[in-house]
Parts: sequence; structure tokens; C-alpha cells
Amino acid sequence: MSEMEMMLKGYGLTTAQIFYHLPDHPVLLQSYIWQDYDLAPDFPEMKGFLKFWQEKLDGPLHSVRYVHRKLISASEWRAVKGEIILH
Repeated sequence: MSEMEMMLKGYGLTTAQIFYHLPDHPVLLQSYIWQDYDLAPDFPEMKGFLKFWQEKLDGPLHSVRYVHRKLISASEWRAVKGEIILH
């Protein structure tokens, strides 16, 4: 599916800031930024990535902060009320 098709189906850009403990130094936190198109409010893409993280990567998760923004919304559409033809 193309990005435009995804946006028309309701997908928006989701950005997550993931804090995790370093495997060798568990007292220290590291930050990782993840970004992808996702569907709010269920966020299947982000949940899938976090599941992969917990199953395959060494650094245990501490916390996740995220924001979501639809890139195409009703406020961006305008109705054209007329047409001016030149020549």
C-alpha cells in the first residue's frame, strides 16, 4: 500500500520515544526514536514493534512516550465554489 493510500484509509504518523535500560549497565537509560504510519487508537504497528523489542532485543524497556498525527484531515480540505476561465 502506498503512503497516500494509507493516509486516505486513516493512517497517521506515529512517533515514539522509547526509553530502555542498557544491557551492560542496567542503571543507565538510553533513548530510541521510532516512527511509522499507524492507526490510532489501537496502534498495531507500534505494538508489533514493541513486542519484537521485548522478544528479540537485550535492552529491557523502561517507558514509551508517543504522539500521533493524521496527515490528511478534514481541516485540510476546501470546497471550490466557482471556477474562473481565462482566455
